[in-house]
Amino acid sequence: MNETRSRQIIIAGAGVAGLTAALAFARRGHAVRIFEQAKTLEAAGAGIQLSPNATRILRQLGVLDRLLPNAVRPEAVVLKDAASLRELARVPLRGASEARWGAPYLVAHRGDLQAALLGAVAEHPDIEIVTGARVSGIAAAPQGIAVTAETDGRKIEAEGQLLVGADGVWSSVRTQLAGSESAFRRSRFSGELAWRATVRADSAAGEAFAGIGAGDCVTTFLHPGFHLVAYPVSKGSAFNLAAFTKGERIAESWSGHADPALLAGAMRGTAPSLTRLVALAGPWTAFPIHTVEQRRWTAQRVALIGDAAHAMTPFAAQGAAMAIEDAAMLASLIPDLPADLQESLSIWENLRRPRIEKVLRRGALNRLAWHAWGPVAIARNLVLATRPGEKLAADLDWLYGWEERKVVR
Repeated sequence: MNETRSRQIIIAGAGVAGLTAALAFARRGHAVRIFEQAKTLEAAGAGIQLSPNATRILRQLGVLDRLLPNAVRPEAVVLKDAASLRELARVPLRGASEARWGAPYLVAHRGDLQAALLGAVAEHPDIEIVTGARVSGIAAAPQGIAVTAETDGRKIEAEGQLLVGADGVWSSVRTQLAGSESAFRRSRFSGELAWRATVRADSAAGEAFAGIGAGDCVTTFLHPGFHLVAYPVSKGSAFNLAAFTKGERIAESWSGHADPALLAGAMRGTAPSLTRLVALAGPWTAFPIHTVEQRRWTAQRVALIGDAAHAMTPFAAQGAAMAIEDAAMLASLIPDLPADLQESLSIWENLRRPRIEKVLRRGALNRLAWHAWGPVAIARNLVLATRPGEKLAADLDWLYGWEERKVVR
């Protein structure tokens, strides 16, 4: 294998994780080849929250300035009771985020983030994207790894230093690894459904939300049966709405059909104006929330990042941020000399696991608090009432203030 191929990075997946990884590796002088199984690059989902730990990295990779014109800097994160619409807590963001964490907190349409990443990728001549190509084979090569991808009935062969599995919850790379090692597993349905809708700010639904929420904030309505998160996207011209309920498995894909009565039933006892908002915002698309719990994220010259390694519930709003962190840290730890690769992969995984596990615990705590009822809900409200925004922000320093530390070997 020649020098260029020996340093080439092969990436499966051209989503947030894969494109971030491509930029991070190219920035360090690696040639990158991306295999994306979709024939066209279309963003899945709708809104996305990008906390400072993610936007700091996007700034370093030259992506943030491309995203800012279409993103929104929310004034605050606000928690409200879904029955009374009373404000329970407020974490200041717009001015405070840069001052406290050194980078902005943004909300955006996922398509705008995808476009910003692709724009930055297009400026790197050493990054190639092959669409309509699904990874179907992984094998050892004399000085690296050999990858086979299938596209339109034919096979593409590629060799490189490392394969990065950034192909999401239903990762084909993880499937390949699972065939030979029991440490790699399929995704698991969490028992939760996400109901999503995007409404124009000047529509009846948009005006209904403005009447009960704050149009320039990330607002979460709390209720024992569900919670609803709403925030502006697309320069503030639209609102992203995401409600979360218990539900049955509906599809092995990003979206499926579910009975809207599930959402309506979960909302019993909420404020009439909130019920009206949900009715006006329909039709809603249901997304089954799948998680991935792996005993390992790395194998011989393979690393899984983002949802392929540790897909999580969205209750800490950190799925994209963790994928971005994964990608940036992985690229910084991979040496130019392939002989050191396995040590680097082990260091990367050992550094990332404790942080991912802490984020998972935070998401579980959020869900418990947001769906609390009876005495537990009363206690939650009393605790929130005693904590001003500054203290609530301080509770997030470990999360939003994260910066990669240089590893000394």
